[in-house]
Amino acid sequence: TVSTTTSGPSSPKPTASTTVSPPPLSTSPVTVTTSGVTETGLTAKTTTSGPPPSGTPPHSTSIVTEIGSSVTTTGSRTTLTRSTAVTPTATSGPSSLESTTSTAVSLPSVSTSPVSFTTSGTTPTESFTTTSGTTSRNFTTITETTTTTPPSEIVSPSSTSTSGPTATSSAPGESWWLCNCTKVICIEDNIVQVVPIICNPPPKPTCANGLSPVQVIDEDGCCWHWECDCYCTGWGDPHYMTFDGLYYSYQGNCTYVLVEEIYKKVDNFGVYIDNYHCDTQDVVSCPRTLIVRHETQEVRIATVKPNTLQVEVTVNKQAVALPYEKFGLSIYESGINRVVEIPELKMNVTYNGLSFSIRMPYSLFGNNTHGQCGTCNNNTADDCMLPNGNIAENCETMADHWQVVDPSKPQCSPGLIPTKAPSTTPMQPCKESSICELLLGSVFEPCHGFVRPEKYYAACVFDSCVLPNLDLECSSLQIYAATCADQSVCIDWRSHTNGVCSYKCPSDKEYRACGPIKEITCKSSQQNETSTKQVEGCFCPNGTMLYDSGVDVCVKTCGCVGVDNIPREFGEEFTVDCQDCICLEGGNGIVCKPHQCAKQSKTSCDGEGFYEVNEVNSEDSCCPIVTCKCNTSLCTAKAPKCTLGFEVHSHIPSGQCCPVYQCVPKRVCVHQNAEFLPNSSVFVDKCQNCFCTNEVNVSTQLNIISCEHIPCNIHCEPGYERQPVKGECCGRCVQTKCVIHTADNSDLILSPGEFKNDPYNNCTIYSCVNIHNQFISSTSEITCPAFNEESCKPGTITFLPNGCCKTCAPLDSHTPCSVHQREDFIVYKGCRSVDRVVMTECEGTCGTFSLYSAEANSMEHSCSCCRESRTVVKEVELKCPTGHSISHKYIYVESCSCQDTECSTSQSSELKSTEENDRMSTLNRIKRAISLTSK
Repeated sequence: TVSTTTSGPSSPKPTASTTVSPPPLSTSPVTVTTSGVTETGLTAKTTTSGPPPSGTPPHSTSIVTEIGSSVTTTGSRTTLTRSTAVTPTATSGPSSLESTTSTAVSLPSVSTSPVSFTTSGTTPTESFTTTSGTTSRNFTTITETTTTTPPSEIVSPSSTSTSGPTATSSAPGESWWLCNCTKVICIEDNIVQVVPIICNPPPKPTCANGLSPVQVIDEDGCCWHWECDCYCTGWGDPHYMTFDGLYYSYQGNCTYVLVEEIYKKVDNFGVYIDNYHCDTQDVVSCPRTLIVRHETQEVRIATVKPNTLQVEVTVNKQAVALPYEKFGLSIYESGINRVVEIPELKMNVTYNGLSFSIRMPYSLFGNNTHGQCGTCNNNTADDCMLPNGNIAENCETMADHWQVVDPSKPQCSPGLIPTKAPSTTPMQPCKESSICELLLGSVFEPCHGFVRPEKYYAACVFDSCVLPNLDLECSSLQIYAATCADQSVCIDWRSHTNGVCSYKCPSDKEYRACGPIKEITCKSSQQNETSTKQVEGCFCPNGTMLYDSGVDVCVKTCGCVGVDNIPREFGEEFTVDCQDCICLEGGNGIVCKPHQCAKQSKTSCDGEGFYEVNEVNSEDSCCPIVTCKCNTSLCTAKAPKCTLGFEVHSHIPSGQCCPVYQCVPKRVCVHQNAEFLPNSSVFVDKCQNCFCTNEVNVSTQLNIISCEHIPCNIHCEPGYERQPVKGECCGRCVQTKCVIHTADNSDLILSPGEFKNDPYNNCTIYSCVNIHNQFISSTSEITCPAFNEESCKPGTITFLPNGCCKTCAPLDSHTPCSVHQREDFIVYKGCRSVDRVVMTECEGTCGTFSLYSAEANSMEHSCSCCRESRTVVKEVELKCPTGHSISHKYIYVESCSCQDTECSTSQSSELKSTEENDRMSTLNRIKRAISLTSK
């Protein structure tokens, strides 16, 4: 216990230090003058008496200080010795107007020497150390080495444990931490200065990026100061906001550096963006993949479907499930975003397919970043820095210089300078989308005081004009809302877009514009989440919570969730994947064992075509039922090939698998490899009308075809007969005989080769001959020689054998060879002369004999024929049945004579053609019939 006496007039300024000398013995109380200092770990009791300040009478103050609370250090425990003494003091005079800020304490280093402590308001520069979350307070131990008084102990920074009395000396100027942001400085001669850290809140600065500064704890761990975090965003097609808040748009379609360190402190660190042309005319670009590299890992968050919030995450080109944590890097879902967090660097990167953001602490990355996100130094003047350190005139030009080598984009060449700066304004003026006006309206008004909306509005107008059909303006509202949420201002904006920017959640979740950055789960503690920042996304409905960050299932009570993603309560038994499981509290939660199936009777599948098969049991899907199934492909019998008019019928006898085949009639007619249904017409030939009947031929089992001949109304004239003709039904009338019209207008029918006299005139002879299917009829008139009845003896007049000519009989003399005339019709090829034509012929007797010659010893023949000796050719006109006329030439004999000829007729016969022989034979028959003989 320290008793303090203060006297003297009131001081207009705070007392810098007060020295109090205690009694010389170690058992004497220590007198300390102190004011305005309250130290953690010390208990101070102050009693004030006397008049108040500013003219009040002097007062006395009694301060009781207890030193000796237990302080825990890493691996040791130190107990400070309690030394108490009470000294009453008297106070006279007015008190000080202001609090004293320092105290000098004299304590004995030996049995009779005091030690002085001096406390001032100076802020120390040494850091306050922490280990494994347990505060280690460093003290300097000064032990009093007397035999009468127990030593007072103070822990030194270099000591981790104290055991028994020890002596430690400190050089003047040396300092160490006492406890709870209190520093001790060695003055001299065992006098120390106790310096408590007094934190005065610094003024709040203005950040160039327009965001609120953040409080950062000083290195000593006692006070804090303001810093402007490095915060870079990108969205749309695409628009960028650098770390210092400079806005620009860039339409490159390569892979670029967003941020890298200027001076490399972290191994293989950087953030990159892969852009692609997202319009049909390759005018504007959109982000496709965000790449984060840290030491041995490369994280890629890629858009699954263009212009959507669907992304997939890979680490070192391998797909990973979220949450993912390895080698000082973690990846997790936060609302609609995927977040890559590196706790060692106190940074995080978010991406959702339409926009990205990068947050980095100024204390680690200030003045040490370059890339398309610029230099983080709270100054926009150098944000457009090129890789060589120069400053481009605009960031659109700068952005193209930050290409990186990407094997998937051979058209991109890092280092090339663009020919002209890309255009960032619409080529033609247009009316912006009404959605963009929401940024400036009442919906976002609560955020206007924290984040200015003008740059986001400009980006929204650009997107709605250049790509009006992609709804990219939603990304400007989304990134602005996300930036507002980062400033702890939540805006529910999607419901005001008339469905254009709506976000659909799974059926088991609900959309919230303001949800926790990390959703509370059954596996996490609710007390750990103290952040006021929020994000939009799909969250579990009220009354439920997420089971685990890696198990996306909402549960009402925290039990178990297995591979089937079905919530289970503790003690619940269930079957999954043919495992009998139970949900238990503790351990892994779900304990399973193989499912036990009931015994089944043995099933034998005998018979052709049968085989065993396992079927799902409707009562127990894990225990299949063995049944017999029929597979006809295993049958050996094959279906026969039936003849026309028959078809294969099969049936499976009861209890069998394989079918029995047979050919059965189809009840049809068959004709010429074709089948005909009953009552249908059947074409046999065109001369018959046929149809298929319902009558069945018992022997063939086929239906009978009934036919009727087509009626023929054909009548043939005399001399013609109906004969069948191929291709005709009724045939045709074909001439088979000669039809001769006689003088009395009657018709005479003669067969080929037949001769007949006119019934009324024996001097007219009719004949018929068929030459090459041409029926030629001829009419011969017998011309009688001149006959004088008076030259005949009475009673000797008789008719010649022809029955036409008269003669005297008997005739004793032969008629000499001479020309004889006759009149007759000439018929040639069916054509006939109009009138009778005078024709001549040679007739008469010539000498003919056959004598034996003894000299030649053979018969000698002498033949002489009555033949023409002079002839002329005459013409006559013939009329044809068709009505036309032709000119015909014939031979007219002018004179006849007996001429020698060979007696043999074989040679002459061979020389004649078949046609001449027929003609001559006919003429000879006519001649014989006429028998103009002189006999």
